[in-house]
Amino acid sequence: MQPDARIKIAMKFAVIQFPGSNCDQDCVAAINGLDGLQAEYVWHREISLDNFDAIVLPGGFAYGDYLRCGAIARFSPIMKAVISDARAGKLVLGTCNGFQVLCEAGLLPGALVRNRSLRFVCDMVTTRVEVDDSPFTHGCPKGTLLRLPVAHGEGCFFADPQTLSELNANEQVILRYADDQGRIVPKANPNGSIENVAGICNRERNVFGLMPHPDRASDPQLGSSDGAKIFLSMMETIRTTRSTNSTERIKQACPQFNSVADAVA
Repeated sequence: MQPDARIKIAMKFAVIQFPGSNCDQDCVAAINGLDGLQAEYVWHREISLDNFDAIVLPGGFAYGDYLRCGAIARFSPIMKAVISDARAGKLVLGTCNGFQVLCEAGLLPGALVRNRSLRFVCDMVTTRVEVDDSPFTHGCPKGTLLRLPVAHGEGCFFADPQTLSELNANEQVILRYADDQGRIVPKANPNGSIENVAGICNRERNVFGLMPHPDRASDPQLGSSDGAKIFLSMMETIRTTRSTNSTERIKQACPQFNSVADAVA
């Protein structure tokens, strides 16, 4: 074996498939196109996600978007595992319809309602990074502009005044729609979302939902590779967490490790 020949263990991302999902293949292709990541489909009737490092809920029209977008998908068997793993700290990303499912499941606050224009919107938009230390954006300095596509009819984010105040106070608004100069203006808002909100996270910052599609902007040939930054940020977060957990396990198993470390310091 050559000295530099090492076995690389890819981080595994679960891409949940609901009846009606249509961006699951985009997510799998985007993730598998990044070195160090491996994505696999997980059918909605499965009940465990223990073998995965992160979870992705893709865009589409889960269950035909009957009742409300994501309202039926929220009751799929796999969602018990999604909710349990999310509460345990696993990274969960919901794009477009996936964002709607996360809100319906109570993992994210607020709701996605009909676009203000009452029309389906399919376009390339600019989003501005508002929080640069989240697990999904720590590779992007605050103010970074990400060009991402949108394709939705119910993408208008709404929250009551108290919830919106809490989201801002806790720095849970990760992305906002902006113009090409990075200004948060009404003209840059494709769906009428309150305060140009494009994506939010939970208080623990391990669950992130956004209406734009990073999976459709992960290759220059698609017109933008900015979406890959979100997946790569997730990978770095998982790697850092693994490293920290390994060190803690060593300290717990070998108390003398602390003494040696202190002596070296």
